Amino acid sequence: FLDKYESWLLDNSKSISTVGFYLRPLRSVINHAMASDILSKEFNYPFGSKSKRKYAIPTSKNTKKSLDKSDLKKLFTHQPVLGTWQDKALDFWKFSYLANGMNMKDIANLRHKDLGDDYIKFIRAKTKNTTQATTPITIYLTDDIKGIIKKWAVPKTDNSSYIFPILKVGITLEKQREDLHQFIKMVNKYNKQTFEKLEINKPCTTYSARHSFSTIMKRSGANVQYISEALGHSSINTTKAYLDSFEDDTKKEMAKALTAFN
Repeated sequence: FLDKYESWLLDNSKSISTVGFYLRPLRSVINHAMASDILSKEFNYPFGSKSKRKYAIPTSKNTKKSLDKSDLKKLFTHQPVLGTWQDKALDFWKFSYLANGMNMKDIANLRHKDLGDDYIKFIRAKTKNTTQATTPITIYLTDDIKGIIKKWAVPKTDNSSYIFPILKVGITLEKQREDLHQFIKMVNKYNKQTFEKLEINKPCTTYSARHSFSTIMKRSGANVQYISEALGHSSINTTKAYLDSFEDDTKKEMAKALTAFN
């Protein structure tokens, strides 16, 4: 059935990415139903590897979403007008990049209790309410991160109050989703203007900050296990999907090294 459903989606001009977008939530529902004994033990779990005659959710080839060092230098030396949305959008992109590629939902959910003198420690929103073991992510507070927090943080009322003025305590989940979606939309909108101004021909979305962090770490020699832990992934395979291939210039230098005998 799942194979036929995938074929039907592809025949109706849906991409491989869309197939995965639809079927990963279905797998999560089935996993939850099994964990809650809603499905019987005799249930024939459909997901797994094709070698075991199971359905494997397809993954699309990773397109390059990360920025290289020259692009990052442009962003970090650029000085937009203080207090404008261009200023705010760029700062939150930088914060994401510097804070282990933290996504915007986790940034929005940061509370003062997560903030120490030298580190931020938090649980990812996507794993907070799951049955899987949740290990806090620890991020060292660099001067750049401290500067962004000082610049945009709201005054602390108590330990449970949010650090940034993106969400408000006590609002409904639906309102949280709306406010977060609007904030991400604004960040992407104004960063697009900045990227165009700086002639950076790469994706300007908040997602690219996370990819840039993981890729720069890879090119700096960090092992995949470290990057996986920093990103808060439960599987190294997920991390590998984030890692772009090495730049063409790097491949060129590596090829030259093969005959660099002198």
